[in-house]
Amino acid sequence: MSKRAHVALIVETSIHYGRQVLRGVTSYLQSHDPWSIFLEQRELWTLPPTWLHSWRGDGVICRKTTEKLARALTKAGVPLVDLSDASKPFAVPRIESNHRAIGAAAADHLMERGFTRLAFCGFSDQVWSIGRREGFMARCTERGHACLVWDSPWTGPLARTWEREQDQIMRWIKALPRPAGIFACSDMRGQHVLDACQRIDMAVPEEVAVIGVDDDAVLCNLCHPPLSSVVPNAERVGYEAAALLDRLMSGEKPPTTPMLLEPLGVTTRQSTDVLAIDDPAVAAVVRFIRERACHGCSMKEVERHSTLSRSLLERQFRKYLGRSPQAEIRAVQLKRVKQLLGESELPLEKIAALAGYSHPEYMSVVFKRETGHTPGEYRTQTNPVVAANRLRKPAVS
Repeated sequence: MSKRAHVALIVETSIHYGRQVLRGVTSYLQSHDPWSIFLEQRELWTLPPTWLHSWRGDGVICRKTTEKLARALTKAGVPLVDLSDASKPFAVPRIESNHRAIGAAAADHLMERGFTRLAFCGFSDQVWSIGRREGFMARCTERGHACLVWDSPWTGPLARTWEREQDQIMRWIKALPRPAGIFACSDMRGQHVLDACQRIDMAVPEEVAVIGVDDDAVLCNLCHPPLSSVVPNAERVGYEAAALLDRLMSGEKPPTTPMLLEPLGVTTRQSTDVLAIDDPAVAAVVRFIRERACHGCSMKEVERHSTLSRSLLERQFRKYLGRSPQAEIRAVQLKRVKQLLGESELPLEKIAALAGYSHPEYMSVVFKRETGHTPGEYRTQTNPVVAANRLRKPAVS
C-alpha cells in the first residue's frame, strides 16, 4: 500500500470563498490518490499555526501565507501553493482570482443596465480590493465614463467603528450624481452600501444600483434588497491548487508566474435589476433584445418592435449602452454561451441552439473573435467538472 501524501490545507472555513476553494480541492481528490490532510476550522485572518514553519510534511496549500512561512517551507523543500490575495506575491507558486477581470465584469454589468454614473466602494488596505478597483476604473475609462471612489481601511488602527464608517458611506452616497451604479469590492462591502442606502431612504435599484463580489447566497439574500454579485471561480482555484501541489510533490518544477482565473459571470438579484435608461423607447428595445436574442432574433425583428427609425435607434443605443443594437444581440448571446460552457457539459450543437445560433461553427468563430479563446478552451478554464473528466481520461499511446 503506497504512502499517502501528508498535506496541510490552511484555508478559511468561515467564509464562502474559502469553502468553495475547499470544494475544488475535494473535486480534484475524488479522481486522484487521496491525501492525509490537516485541516481545521479557521477565520480568514487567523495566521498559520507556528508549528508549520518547521513542519516536514509533503505539501501545503495556504490562503494566509506569510513571507516567513514561505521562506521556511522553501528552505525545508516542502512544496507550497499560495492562494493569498491580500498581499503581493511571494517567491512561491500562486493561484488566485483575476481581480482586475472581476472589476471589469462588475463595470460591464452596470453599464449593460445603462448606468453611466459609476462609483466604487472598497478597502484601501487590501490588495484584492485595489485590483478590483483598478479593473473597474479601467473599464469605465475605456467606455468614456468617470468613476468616483470611496476607500477606507478594513483592519488596523485606522479602521473606523461600524457606525462611524456607515456615517461616512452615507455622506458619500448622498453626494453621488444619480442614478448611480456602485461596485462594492465584496458582498460584505455591498451589505455596507445597501445598509447605508436604507438609512438615507435611497431607492435601490432605481436611484442607486449595487453589485458585490463572491456570490455568497446567504449574505446576498440577507441584504435588502438582495445583492447582485460577481461570481469568482473559487472552486476552480482550489482544483488547480490541488493539481499543482500534486505535480510539485512529484518533483515538477514550480511555475514562475501566478495563475489568474477569470470570474464565471454575475448573479443578478434585485439590487441591479433595473435599466437606467431615460428613453422609454430605447428601454423597450433593450428589454426585447435581452428576452429574444437567444431565440435567434434578427435586426429586422428589432426594427419592427421599435418605434424609432433605424438611424435614431443606433444613435440612442450608442448614447445609453455604448454599442449598437446588433452588438447588444451578440453580447446577450455571448453571455449565454459563457454560462452554458461554464455550468454544463452540453455539446456545442446544443449550446448554439440555446444561445440563438443556427450553426455551432459560426458560434465558435464569433466566440473566438470576441473572447480570444475557443469554446473548448473557455470550458476547460471555467468548468471544474469538464476539467476533472479530461484529467481522468488515460493518455493515448
